[in-house]
Amino acid sequence: MNLVIDVGNTRVKVAVFEKDTVVNLYFFNKSVIISEVKKIIKNNKISSAIVSSVSVLSPKKIDKLQEMVPFTFVSFETKVPFKNLYNSPKTLGVDRIALVCGAAIQFSNKNVLIIDAGTCITYDFLNDKNEYLGGAISPGIRIRYKSLHDYTSKLPFLLSNEPKNFIGDNTIESINSGVVNGVIQEIDGVINQYKNKFMNLTVVLTGGDTNFLSKQLKSSIFANQNFLLEGLNGILIFNKEK
Repeated sequence: MNLVIDVGNTRVKVAVFEKDTVVNLYFFNKSVIISEVKKIIKNNKISSAIVSSVSVLSPKKIDKLQEMVPFTFVSFETKVPFKNLYNSPKTLGVDRIALVCGAAIQFSNKNVLIIDAGTCITYDFLNDKNEYLGGAISPGIRIRYKSLHDYTSKLPFLLSNEPKNFIGDNTIESINSGVVNGVIQEIDGVINQYKNKFMNLTVVLTGGDTNFLSKQLKSSIFANQNFLLEGLNGILIFNKEK
C-alpha cells in the first residue's frame, strides 16, 4: 500500500492507498506528524510513501520520517506525467504540482482547470496537449475574513457563513456577502474566462472549502476534496513505473 502525506499550512492530511483507491484517511496537526505517521505505518502494510509540504519540515523530522519508510519528497525536480511550461518551475508549489498530476492522470488529453480552495485559492490549468500553462493565486475565504478584522479598527472576525442575501442589511451580513459572494463571483468569473478561451473545459474543485463553495457555484464542476492526495499517489505510481 502507498502512504501519501500532504503537509499544509495548518494541518496534515494523510491517505493510505491500495493501488488508486483510498482505504484510510487521517487528519492531524503538523506538530504531531512523527507520532501520528508512526501509528499509521504500524497499522498499515506500507510499501511506498510520498510527502508534499507547502510549509517547512525540519531536517530532524525529515530524517525521522525516512527512518520509518523510504519517502519521496515532491519538488520541482520530481518526474511528473505532464509537460511543465511554467516560466519559473522552481517556484511552483508542490501542492500545485500534485494537483496538476491528478488532472493529467484522471482527465488525460482534456482542458482542465483545477481550483484548490484552502488557505489560498489557487487556479491551475492543464491543456488538452498535456501542457501545464500556469494559473493564479488569490486569498482564501479565511484570509479575507481575517484581513477585514486585522486591518480595520471595528470590524469583527467572523467564521465562514453563507450570506442570506447578497445585499447585507447589517455589518455581519455585509461582511459575509462581501467575502463569500466575492469568492463565488471570482471563481465563476475565472471559470468563464477559461471557458471563453478553451473548448470543453473540465473544472475540478478541491481543498478545505470544497463543500462550502460547491453548492453555491453556478458553474458545473467536479468536487473532490481528495484530489491533491490522489495526485500525489499518481506521482508515486508514475515514478515506480519509470
